[in-house]
Amino acid sequence: MAARMKGKSSFVKQAAILASAGMLVRFLGFVYRLPLTNMLGDEGNGIYGMGYYIYTFLLILSSAGLPAAISKLVSERLALRQYRNAHRVFQTSLIVSASLGTIFAILMALTARQTAALVKTPDSYYCILSLCPTLIIVAIMSVYRGYFQGMNTMVPTAISQIVEQIFNAFFSVYLAYIFLGMFIPEGETENIALGAAGGTMGTGIGALAGLVVVFISYMMIRPYLLRRAKICRQPYEETKTELVKRLMGTAWPIIVGTAVFSMTNLIDIGMVMRILTASGYSETDATVLYGQLSGKYVTLTTLPVAISSSIATAVLPSIAASNRLGERKQVNRKMNLTMRISMIISVPAAVGIGVLGPQIIAMLFPKASDGGILLTVGAISIIFLALCQTATGILQGIGHIRIPVVGALLGAVMKVILNAILIPIPALNIIGAVLSTTGCYLVASIFDVYMLSRITKVRFDFKRILLKPILGSIVMGIAALGVYFGLYHFVPSNTLCTLVAIVLAMVVYGLIMLIIGGIQEEDLQSIPMGGRLIRLSKKLHLM
Repeated sequence: MAARMKGKSSFVKQAAILASAGMLVRFLGFVYRLPLTNMLGDEGNGIYGMGYYIYTFLLILSSAGLPAAISKLVSERLALRQYRNAHRVFQTSLIVSASLGTIFAILMALTARQTAALVKTPDSYYCILSLCPTLIIVAIMSVYRGYFQGMNTMVPTAISQIVEQIFNAFFSVYLAYIFLGMFIPEGETENIALGAAGGTMGTGIGALAGLVVVFISYMMIRPYLLRRAKICRQPYEETKTELVKRLMGTAWPIIVGTAVFSMTNLIDIGMVMRILTASGYSETDATVLYGQLSGKYVTLTTLPVAISSSIATAVLPSIAASNRLGERKQVNRKMNLTMRISMIISVPAAVGIGVLGPQIIAMLFPKASDGGILLTVGAISIIFLALCQTATGILQGIGHIRIPVVGALLGAVMKVILNAILIPIPALNIIGAVLSTTGCYLVASIFDVYMLSRITKVRFDFKRILLKPILGSIVMGIAALGVYFGLYHFVPSNTLCTLVAIVLAMVVYGLIMLIIGGIQEEDLQSIPMGGRLIRLSKKLHLM
C-alpha cells in the first residue's frame, strides 16, 4: 500500500512539473507574440498565421500522438522489467518518427506554393517553406520526450519545452526584424512576407534547441539504460515489426483526435479568405482581417484556457487512478474540482477580456490596434473552450478517446455552417468567424460534458462550477469598467488605466469569490502558491 501511494504521489508530482512547464511555455509564447505582432502588423500576422496553422496540422498528422504512445508502451514494459523491449520501443520509434517527419516535410515543401495559392495568400509561401525542416526536428524530439515520460521523469521534457520556447521567442522576433528590411519590394517600406517567414524560422531554431536538451539528457543516462537492457531477463523479444504495429495502433486514435480539434483553425484558413475575397475584399484587406483573427483574437483567448487547462491537467492522473480503483466518491469529487478550477480561471478571463477588449488590444499592440471588437464579441468562447478541453482531458484519461473526437466533429460542422452564413454579411465579415468559433466550442463542450456525466455517473455541481464564477465575474466586470473610465477621466493614459483596471478587477473577483464561497481551500491547494493564499485568506478571515 505504501509503495502504491508513493508511486501515485510521484506520478502526480511529475504531471504537476509538466503542467507548470506548460504554463510557463504558454506565457512565453504569448509574450513574444506582442513585439512580433507590432512589427508585422495585421497583414503580416495573417501571413504568419496561414503558414503556421498549415504547419501545425501537418505536425499533428506526423507526430502528435507519438509521445503519448511511446510513453504508454515504454511504461508498460518497464513495469514488467522488460528493459530491453522498452529500449527497443525507443529505437524503433526514432526510425518511425524521423521517417514520418521527413515524408511530411517533403510533402509540405513540394506543395508549398500551391497551398499558399489555395488559401488565397501567396505571400505565405515563404512561411510554409521555412517551417518544413521543423517537422523533422519536432518528430525526432517527440520520441525523446515520450521516452522520458514513459520512464516517469518529466524534468527533461519540461526543461526542453522551456528552452525551446525561449529560443523560439528570441529568434522569431530577431529574424522577423532582420527580414523585414531585406529585398523590400518597390513602393513598399518593408518586406512583410519575408518578415513573417523570419518569425516562423524562430520556431525551427527553438525546436532544435529543445532537441539538443533532450538528446544531452538521454546521452547522460544512455550507458545505464544499455547496461540494464543487456543484463535483463525477459521472456520475449519483440520485433521491430510488432512494435511499429503497436506504436501506430496506439498513436493513430490520438493523432485523429488531435487533428479534429485543430480543424477550427484549418476551417478558417480554408473558408475565411475565400469568402472575404468573394465578398469583394482584396487579398490584402482579407489578409489583414484574418491577421486580426489569428494574431490577436486567437492569441488572447487561448492564453487563459491554456493556463486553466495546465492547472487542471495536474489533477487528471489522480482522476484516472481513482477511476481504475473504482473509487466513485473520489472520482466525483476530483472531477468537480477539476471543472471548478477551470471555470474559476476561465469565466473571469472571458468577462475581463470581453469588457476591456479594445483597451487591451490598444495596450498590447499600439502599432496595430485594430480588432478589439473581436474580443468583445467572442471572449465568451473562452468558457466553452475551457469546458471542452477539461472534459476532453478527463475522457481521454479514463480511456474514452473517441467521444471527444465526435464532439469536435459536431463542433466543426457547426463552424462550417456558421462561417458560410455569417462571414458574407457585410456588417459582420471577420466577426462571423469569431461567432462561428463560439458556436463550435459551445456544441463540443455541451456534448463532451454530457457524455462525461453519462459515462461516469458523476453529478456536476454547476452552482459552484459556473454560477458562482459568473456572479463574481459580473461584479468584477462592472468594477473593471468603472475603474477604467473613472481613472481615464483624470489620467488619459490607456495603458495605465487598463493595467490598474485589470489588477483591481482581479482583487475584486478574488474577494467576491471568497465571500460567496466560490473559492474554497481545496481549490487553492490545487494551484501554484495555493498554500500562501490559504494562509493569507485565513488571516483576513475570508476563509
